[in-house]
Amino acid sequence: MQAVSRRETVADQMKGEKTMINHKTGTSEQWLAARLELLKAEKELTRRSDELARRRQELPWVRIDKEYRFETGRSQLLVYHFMFGPDYKAGCPSCSAIADGFDGIAVHLANHDVMLWAVSSAPLAKLQAYKKRMGWTFPWASSLGSDFNADFSVAFTEEQQREGGFEYNYEREGPWEGAGEGATTFAAMSGTDPATYTRERPGISAFALEDGVVYHTYSAYSRGVDGLWGMYKWLDRAPKGRNETGVWWRRHDEYDKGA
Repeated sequence: MQAVSRRETVADQMKGEKTMINHKTGTSEQWLAARLELLKAEKELTRRSDELARRRQELPWVRIDKEYRFETGRSQLLVYHFMFGPDYKAGCPSCSAIADGFDGIAVHLANHDVMLWAVSSAPLAKLQAYKKRMGWTFPWASSLGSDFNADFSVAFTEEQQREGGFEYNYEREGPWEGAGEGATTFAAMSGTDPATYTRERPGISAFALEDGVVYHTYSAYSRGVDGLWGMYKWLDRAPKGRNETGVWWRRHDEYDKGA
């Protein structure tokens, strides 16, 4: 049996390779010199990221007196505000891609005194059916009938949307003037209209339980959630990066269907 070199194996896996390379090329020595320069910047970014994490943990904790029922058995709770409204037919495709990335790590966090839950305003039966379809295992709670999503600025009423003045990502928004191409596409993929779709928003919130008291410790929205996109962390290290010209991703069970 003839041995196959690593170079040949990798080349065989790269389908559709162009004959012309639209990128600068160089020698191994040139690559190493450039890589070492980049390494300095990467290390600086890592140190900066560590500093930001420390500052997050130093934020003052805010006592929560309103009763929300989350029985997790842990002293820390991370909530992903998953866009899945009562009138959606399926979960937001972007939130679904993010959930693909954190589904496998929830068990590790649970064994480190941190529970990771998704929370959406759709009925629980609808969430459970979608969770089964996607093959996920993380806990998913419904906030239907409670103020939880509104209190943490990830859900708005039709009146608030029409009149404006509600807050998202720590800024006041004006009256709704229509959705962009991405939101329109995702609304259709979620089985609803753009206005209904955009009344739900993504985000992450963190909570701590200490001496029987629950505290809100952190929330992030919009681009603040970008760090949770597991696929982008890999694409940022791919030769062509994110290489996006529009909405390209689908739910993981829709690619073969040409959805």
